[in-house]
Amino acid sequence: MNLLHIDSSILGGASASRMLTKEIVTRYVATHPGTEVTYLDLAAEGLPHLSPASLARSDESESARNAQALEQFLAADVIVIGAPIYNFSIPSQLKAWIDRISVAGRTFRYTANGPEGLAGGKEIIVAMARGGTRAAADHGQFSESYLRFLFGFLGIRNVRFVHAEGLALSSEHREASLAAARAEIASAQALAA
Repeated sequence: MNLLHIDSSILGGASASRMLTKEIVTRYVATHPGTEVTYLDLAAEGLPHLSPASLARSDESESARNAQALEQFLAADVIVIGAPIYNFSIPSQLKAWIDRISVAGRTFRYTANGPEGLAGGKEIIVAMARGGTRAAADHGQFSESYLRFLFGFLGIRNVRFVHAEGLALSSEHREASLAAARAEIASAQALAA
C-alpha cells in the first residue's frame, strides 16, 4: 500500500491542515501496517505555475519534477491532502500540483462519449481547514466541490473530507473545531474504506 501525504499550507507549524494530515497519516499507517508513505510539502518545495515553458517541456529540471509529481500520484493507493482555504479557494501551490497530475492520456482521456478518468481505484482524504465557517447552502465555498469534481474527473470516486472551521473566530472555537476533527479521525470515520 502506497500513501502520498501532501501538505500545502504556508503556515508551517501553526497550520491546522498540516496537523490534521499528520494525524490522518499516523492513524492510517497504524491501521494499515506495511503502508509506505511518500511526503510532499508543496509550500517548501512548490511546483512552478504552468507556463509556456512548462507545456513545451523546455526546462529539463522542471520536466523532471513534473514527471515525478505525476508518478508519485499514479503510484499512490491513498492520497492525504492538507487543503487550507485561502480567499475562498485552495492554495495556489496545491493548484500547481493538480496541474501536474491532470494529464490527458495518463490520468484522463477524451472519448466519443466524453471524458473518462484513468486514475480510479485510489482513496483521497482531504483535511480542509478554514478560518471562517460555512453554511450548508453557502455558494461561496468552492474548494470542496472543486476537489470532488476534479478527482471524479480523474476517475476517483472515494474522496472524503475532514473539516476544521472557524479557526480564526476565537481560540475556543479553534480548539473545539480541531477537537471535533481529531475525534473524527480517531473514530476512523475519515479512514473507513
